[in-house]
Amino acid sequence: MKSDIEIAQSAKLKPILDIAKGVGLTEDDIEYYGKYKAKISLSVMSRAKEQGKLILVTAITPTPAGEGKTTTTIGLADGMRRLGKKVVVALREPSLGPVFGIKGGAAGGGYAQVVPMEDINLHFTGDMHAVGAAANLLAAMLDNHIFQGNALGIDKERITWKRCVDMNDRQLRFIEDGLGGGKNGVPRKDGFEITVASEVMAILCLATSLSDLKARLTRIVVGYTFDGKPVTAGDLKAAGAMCALLKDALKPNLVQTLEGTPAIVHGGPFANIAHGCNSVIATQTALSLGDYVVTEAGFGADLGAEKFLDIKCRAAQLTPSACVVVATVRALKMHGGVQKADLAQENLAALGAGLPNLLRHVRNMREVYGLPTVVALNRFPTDTDAEIALVMRECEKLGVQVALSTVWAEGGKGGEALARAVIDLCERGSDFKYCYDEKLPIADKIRAIVKKVYGGDGVEYTPEAEEQISRLEELGFGKLPVCMAKTQYSFSDDAKKLGAPEHFTVTVRAAKVSAGAGFVVVFTGNILTMPGLPALPAAENIDVDENGVITGLF
Repeated sequence: MKSDIEIAQSAKLKPILDIAKGVGLTEDDIEYYGKYKAKISLSVMSRAKEQGKLILVTAITPTPAGEGKTTTTIGLADGMRRLGKKVVVALREPSLGPVFGIKGGAAGGGYAQVVPMEDINLHFTGDMHAVGAAANLLAAMLDNHIFQGNALGIDKERITWKRCVDMNDRQLRFIEDGLGGGKNGVPRKDGFEITVASEVMAILCLATSLSDLKARLTRIVVGYTFDGKPVTAGDLKAAGAMCALLKDALKPNLVQTLEGTPAIVHGGPFANIAHGCNSVIATQTALSLGDYVVTEAGFGADLGAEKFLDIKCRAAQLTPSACVVVATVRALKMHGGVQKADLAQENLAALGAGLPNLLRHVRNMREVYGLPTVVALNRFPTDTDAEIALVMRECEKLGVQVALSTVWAEGGKGGEALARAVIDLCERGSDFKYCYDEKLPIADKIRAIVKKVYGGDGVEYTPEAEEQISRLEELGFGKLPVCMAKTQYSFSDDAKKLGAPEHFTVTVRAAKVSAGAGFVVVFTGNILTMPGLPALPAAENIDVDENGVITGLF
């Protein structure tokens, strides 16, 4: 059996201009990054008189068994194209942290991939590096301002801006810098976050133009003065230079699937510690080019889909036509208590115990957000007919269709059944709504997410969090949406509570404003914005030979 990278490397790719022409783009609309990658002009997204239908792909709460959300997104788009539909897939860019860590890349898998797979998973077109450079420029200008006399009166104990690097490196979570005295800087406590969790990435993904990008960068709050006033990137006169670093990164990237379906891959925040969506520009560009756009949100629907709908759709005035919730029998059995080593054995009891996780996500999409929803069940060879039938019966009780998907093994052919179901849902129309009114106080918005989406009883706050939220409302940030930072492994803030836990409270320990992005970040449980590498990082198995052929990526 070929590995993902072997499948990708054996594929015959079309020149990127051919992919561009297939959706009505000319050579003047793109900038080449080699033979098979290109940037799309920002002017393209405003051309279409009618926009396509937007399809959101999300998933159950993730497990080590894997769910295949990106693979399903790509296979669904290929399946719709096989049925004669003009479709574009819009995905997030992979972060190097997971690529070299435990999760692997984010270019799909098997015969449902975007290519060139190695490029996309590694440096791609340099967007991640541009985001990191812009964020670190702001950090450098902030510390330099303090060193040069601190005319703004910045309290170094109340600095909220962090440096970033696109790598899982727990050693950088908490550091002290500026050591050495004299010309070596002003000593202070500091820290790094992974690049995709930086507010600069969130801004890149929510900006709609260069002017909007610069305005958002100007509003970034980096800390507070000694008398409690917020200090912004605009105050430090950093926004113009940051925007200059990001001007090319703002343009969406065009690639292709293994079957030649156009794919726009742009932006890459994590949904557990950021908003988890690809860029608004990528989505709107795709909607201007295709009759259907298939996009994804990060991690489970309680994180990625919630933020896609409550933050991105609200900011960009997007209205999804349908939703796909991805699940596997294997993952549901893990939610029911089965160990990974035993997943190949039929276990209807464990599957039944794990099914409430899927059902809660489905109910949320239909009842909380009003979206027509279908379940995509990724079928594995070890899944038995009895297990498949059980999932179908339970979903039918909710009036939700289950479409079997075999896109990993068969590409678009294995996604045709799902494609038909999605096309049918798109024709029905949606009653899309948000989980909360953004005008509510911050605490009420948090409570709405915890009770409606997570299924919890309520929220507890640390004294520090209460003080921070109160201060943010005093400063006029209370009407912004909230971006929950929470473990991806549970509906609750406790990663060990699998399935669909009940009678729990979520503990909020901190809150800060991302004024440029336009939301308040709420930190729950023990969530951190800089992941660490596992005991056996994937990087140990990645190599390149003397001909430049890369192995070990997945």
